[in-house]
Amino acid sequence: MRRTVTVLLAVLMTTALLSVTTPTADAAGHHWNMQHRFAREVTAFGDQDSDAYSIKHVYELQYRLTWSGVYHGPITGNFGTLTRGAVKRFQKHAGLKVTGVANHVTWRELIQGTIRARGLLPAKCKGRGWHLCYDRMRHQATLWHKGVLWNSWLARSGDIGYETRTGDFTVYYRDIDHVSRLYGTAMPYSQFFSGGQAFHGSPFMTDPWVDHSHGCINMYIKDARQLWSLTSDKTLRVSVYGAWD
Repeated sequence: MRRTVTVLLAVLMTTALLSVTTPTADAAGHHWNMQHRFAREVTAFGDQDSDAYSIKHVYELQYRLTWSGVYHGPITGNFGTLTRGAVKRFQKHAGLKVTGVANHVTWRELIQGTIRARGLLPAKCKGRGWHLCYDRMRHQATLWHKGVLWNSWLARSGDIGYETRTGDFTVYYRDIDHVSRLYGTAMPYSQFFSGGQAFHGSPFMTDPWVDHSHGCINMYIKDARQLWSLTSDKTLRVSVYGAWD
């Protein structure tokens, strides 16, 4: 039975990885995939982040719209009329087609415009190769390639007593379907950078500002998969900085 489940999970994860790299055409005929800069899947009215396996990036959308100054409602993880109105306001201000749907063009502009404390990013993040930087205070991961900001995700790190270590590291081990020996929990798309600490998808996180990990940096499973597709066959340097939050 265990072998059957393992094989099924492997098939599902392989299918998911193919969806990351398969080009998709939008209504205007523009082709893109999740490896492009600042890529996100489309988020629209009625979507919700109901659980860690059904993330539509509504929490992230609401946080970023708040930081951009166009959303003043509650952070709920539900894409309702207030969120749609805020998307429209952002699109209007950014000179985009006003649809109320956060497509890949809207996400690209929104993510670029809501990198927090950009002036405090360590200069080393902008060095050669691939570099992943994590700000513990702002729950912000930024991925750089040859000095160019490639993407940014919201994530959470370790709890009190399990704080994610600060410093500069290099990913030394990867496991696409890792399971924690200590806690027996799934850690998909794990990229280990310090001791037992890794960037990985979380089967528990819906709001990145709720709860903490046991030291790892938790990402949405979709985001960890996206990071994996970009860097799993590359040398990936990691810098963790910022006060504990």
